[in-house]
Amino acid sequence: MSLAKKRCFKIKEVELIIFDLDGTLIDSRKDIANAVNFTLKELGLEEKDMLEIASYIGAGVEDLIRKSLGDKTRDAVFTRALYIFQKYYRKHFTDNSYLYPGVIETLEYFKNKRKAIITNRKYEFAVLALKALYIADYFEDILGGDDLGCVKPSSCPLDKTIYKLNADRARTIIVGDMDIDILAGKSADIITCAVSYGIGRKEDILKAKPDFIIDSLLELKGIIN
Repeated sequence: MSLAKKRCFKIKEVELIIFDLDGTLIDSRKDIANAVNFTLKELGLEEKDMLEIASYIGAGVEDLIRKSLGDKTRDAVFTRALYIFQKYYRKHFTDNSYLYPGVIETLEYFKNKRKAIITNRKYEFAVLALKALYIADYFEDILGGDDLGCVKPSSCPLDKTIYKLNADRARTIIVGDMDIDILAGKSADIITCAVSYGIGRKEDILKAKPDFIIDSLLELKGIIN
């Protein structure tokens, strides 16, 4: 039985839907892994398995690079690695990335709802991906993780978007694939919905205790009225 069905009931009057990006709307794991491995190869380091690299995704590009480098995190090495990664990724950010099933249908279904993206990836790369996959116009606001002091799991980026859009917290929901999305939503005192198909580990999602867990983005239709 779908975990969503165990908790499924209508939420009325949701006015703002906040989506995470990677692992929620876009499967970007292969392109990110390729960029990391290109970086490691350029530095003369051993490449890593895609699943290992995917486990580092979520807390922003700086965290991704540091974890990928392991103990090779001297400032000079890190700075060069970050430069190499971003230069490569800027050219190959959607070579293999794609929308998860049901994304377009869900966004169309909620076309009259206010929607925003809050991601820990850099704003530049978030916008590039959204435009390349033809969904940028669905979102009223896009907030990236450029400010390291204001990224999920802090409520800070959610607070910024809610304030900017003058939204009612009681009628705002965040949809994401990782525990950091749920923890940020709870700290911001909004409704939380986790997706089970993304990058985040299910045990971490369950531990964060979201209000809803869905196996397909299409199941939002049964949650948001």
